[in-house]
Amino acid sequence: MVDREQRTPFYGVVLILAALGASMAVSYYGPTWFRVTVYILTVMIVLVGGIMTFRDYSR
Repeated sequence: MVDREQRTPFYGVVLILAALGASMAVSYYGPTWFRVTVYILTVMIVLVGGIMTFRDYSR
């Protein structure tokens, strides 16, 4: 169980970086509806990644 707890913040950071990278990739190209969809998904994924990154396992 300890190994999984150590990897969870790493996965959270990876999610955040992937979401921000996707946002940067579509920021100049593609139809507007696609950009808005990616931006909305980015917000949701960054929230999940933030929770995974900053979750407190010290109990």
